[in-house]
Amino acid sequence: MQKKVLLTGISGFVGQHCAVELLKNGYAVRGSIRNLSKEAEVRKGIAKVIDAKDNLEFCELNLLKDEGWDDAMKGCDYVLHVASPFVTTEPKDENIIIKPAVEGTLRALKAAKKAGIKKLVLTSSTVAMAGDKKVQRLNQDSWTNPKTDKVSVYIKSKVLAERAAWDFYKNQIGEPKLEMTVINPGPIYGPTLTGNLSGASMDMIKKVISGEVPMLPKAHYVMSDVRDIAILHVKALENEKSNGQRFIATSEKPHSFVSIAATLKNNGFDKASPKEAPSFLLKLISLFSRDMRGMLPFIDANVSADTKATRETFNWEPIPFEKTVIDTGKSVQAAMNQN
Repeated sequence: MQKKVLLTGISGFVGQHCAVELLKNGYAVRGSIRNLSKEAEVRKGIAKVIDAKDNLEFCELNLLKDEGWDDAMKGCDYVLHVASPFVTTEPKDENIIIKPAVEGTLRALKAAKKAGIKKLVLTSSTVAMAGDKKVQRLNQDSWTNPKTDKVSVYIKSKVLAERAAWDFYKNQIGEPKLEMTVINPGPIYGPTLTGNLSGASMDMIKKVISGEVPMLPKAHYVMSDVRDIAILHVKALENEKSNGQRFIATSEKPHSFVSIAATLKNNGFDKASPKEAPSFLLKLISLFSRDMRGMLPFIDANVSADTKATRETFNWEPIPFEKTVIDTGKSVQAAMNQN
């Protein structure tokens, strides 16, 4: 019998790729979006990769509202909770980001538990592991301290949401037990399915290949390919060894933003400029720019990761990051040419 997965945030960059991976693996998908007006765009993007046949349906859910969650879970075996607000600009009120991240995660978990869902796979982030330390090697036990002033509101939201999820998981009462796995990606690149370039990574690549960014921040960080993220989410659904664990879904070695620009330049994107911006200048700009303030935790960072548990548990080998960058550049260029 075909198994059905509720996929929250299907219209997002990661959500679309998760939908494709689920369909490739024979699952039926119920995708949630905040507004059903996005359905056509998402269907069109997914159709470029796979014919969903009758295995794709949509529902409307809001991370801040209770309505619809119980109905969305009906007939589903599993949940991929991918939906979460993402911003690089620092908001005036931190609850604009923190509230939907934490409350949305708890809504998904509570509704899944109530519906007797077998397992929920949650998308977190490496910023929930590395957010307050500039230089370190991440492992499954790494956690960001959300109480320090060194973290942005977005980083804080990811820590608090994942902490809330683990508290719920460990303290749940009654049978059947809801299983959970958490996936922690780094900055995510890869091809866009819908041509929507509004996300932070897509927007950065667009600006780099357009020559809009003359210099890039000094930062070395573990990076992720959206296709790897989707593969790991789907592999986690029925992998019992992954129950009750969190997994780093990134490269082992850090990559710099400058090296991304250099790879693009070496592969035909002539306007890309692999020059490093002086950190003191970026810190100065951050006093006046909310966009740059959101980037401060990454400036001068050098973060690597131990991905042994991820590779062994899921028999997974990450896509080489150079391929990720080239595929992203080509995809962004194609989207720009269409718009």
